[in-house]
Amino acid sequence: MSTIAILAAAGRGDRLGKPKQLLDLGGKPLAAWSLELFERAGSVSAIYIACESDDRTRFQEVASEYAPSKVRGIVAGGATRQASVHAALSAVLPVPQLVLVHDGARPFLTLDVVDRVIAASHHGVSAVAAVPMKDTIKQAQGTAVERTIERASLWAAQTPQVFPYDVLVAAHAQALNDGFTGTDDASLVERLGAPVNLVMGSYGNIKVTTPDDLELARMMAEKMQAPLR
Repeated sequence: MSTIAILAAAGRGDRLGKPKQLLDLGGKPLAAWSLELFERAGSVSAIYIACESDDRTRFQEVASEYAPSKVRGIVAGGATRQASVHAALSAVLPVPQLVLVHDGARPFLTLDVVDRVIAASHHGVSAVAAVPMKDTIKQAQGTAVERTIERASLWAAQTPQVFPYDVLVAAHAQALNDGFTGTDDASLVERLGAPVNLVMGSYGNIKVTTPDDLELARMMAEKMQAPLR
């Protein structure tokens, strides 16, 4: 089935002081790691990027270097991640069967995770990369613990998230109509009552949000790029 990828790369990265998707990671922009992967992925036919309007020229340069054959559009993102994905989704032509949405701040995605999530999305079913929670989870009021939540059924959602095109379009339209903002695209689809399945992701598929995340990512990138001995 035809699958296009939307790279959500808008947002100014306030906690990092600059656009995090363009920060250097192992000698290339952070977002370039995902673009290179999608360029290689046989299961992905095209890429659309949603970024800050001021960063479009820089992303055009990055796209030309790291995904020259697949980037079809670079659109200005909105005030929220949801609005940015919607803007990219509105630019997609021709209409694909599946849409893969990935955070530009998750540089260590692997081909096997991409292929697993795409394979799990079919016949109206959406699929989300996720990993089982390893930490004990506390529900609190302020800093006072109210209860410990049983973690056996808890998963941490990641990206990529893959959706049938018509399902994702309908979910965004309904959210816009209702004035609803979700924490991810899957939450919009869940509101429709459409099925969403979890697919095993990777604990290495981290999201760079804070300076500590960036430091960890740089250590991971250095280890990945080190020559074998």
